[in-house]
Amino acid sequence: MLKLNMMSSAEKVKGQGVASAYRELVNLLNDHDKNTYHLTINQNVSADVTHYHTVDFPFYLSTFVGKKRGTKVGYVHFLPETLEDSLKLPPGIKPIFNRYLISFYKRMDWLVVVNPSFIPKLEEHGINKEKIRYIPNFVSKKMFYPVGQEEKRAKRHKYGIAENAFVVIGAGQVQHRKGVLDFIEVAKRLPDIQFIWAGGFSFGKITAGYKELKKIYDNPPKNVIFSGIIDRSTMNDYYNLSDMLFLPSYNELFPMTILEAMSSGLPILIRDLELYTAILDGFYIKGDTTEAFAAAIQRLKNERDFYEEAKANAAKGAASYSEERLWEIWKDFYHEISRK
Repeated sequence: MLKLNMMSSAEKVKGQGVASAYRELVNLLNDHDKNTYHLTINQNVSADVTHYHTVDFPFYLSTFVGKKRGTKVGYVHFLPETLEDSLKLPPGIKPIFNRYLISFYKRMDWLVVVNPSFIPKLEEHGINKEKIRYIPNFVSKKMFYPVGQEEKRAKRHKYGIAENAFVVIGAGQVQHRKGVLDFIEVAKRLPDIQFIWAGGFSFGKITAGYKELKKIYDNPPKNVIFSGIIDRSTMNDYYNLSDMLFLPSYNELFPMTILEAMSSGLPILIRDLELYTAILDGFYIKGDTTEAFAAAIQRLKNERDFYEEAKANAAKGAASYSEERLWEIWKDFYHEISRK
């Protein structure tokens, strides 16, 4: 039996994808063959594999214990350049943290990225690509699934959404890199459509662009609702009272939001980013401007065949990132690296 120790503080901060990805993996391991793993979490124990999900300084220090930690695996959720549009760190702190982050990754025996586009970027930071493995995110069908029309109407009534409205949902932290300003501009162009942004300021005032975004958050257009940070167990309600997902992010890895929405049966409209091509090509509608986004939303609202085709493509995406497939990938990976 393989001794696997997870190290994570991700769930201390609500409303962020790192926590969602961590919880999905833990649940996946707990839901499958109990004879395959002995799983511990944040324990100071000997292990065959220690998997670091966050880059806490105590975790960094623990990597110097030697053989006790076994094979060390680091989950790469961000790089210095991807933090630029997320958090506003003091000028003196930023370079120190950036060096620390890369040092943390270099302490690992293996790194797991959720998007292959990160591999060359890690190489630029001096990390050998031979120690990097791509394993995509996934979500549980037990938590994210479509409901029938009657239940959809009930959810709209519960959250005060008009039964006959066409509802566009965006989700994630309220940040510039998430394209929240574009989300608002598109909503202004389509006043007859209901827009909901499910999420808030997970990192408070150190969020990049906090003051500008907070003004909009507190006084949105009439057809826009900011829900605030939502518990993940409630997100399936929000997806199912909606008609589509619109996520105009400028910078992402592999958003859990997209997987959750696909699993819940929604068509997907996202920005035409190169990093999506390798992981989601064929499963989504893409755009680059507020005009293109608004036109796509209008088509989804007014053209039933176009809507059903987009919905079917998203369902294919959900199937390709199924729990069973990812269970086999993670199982093989953990056993492979423990032997090495």
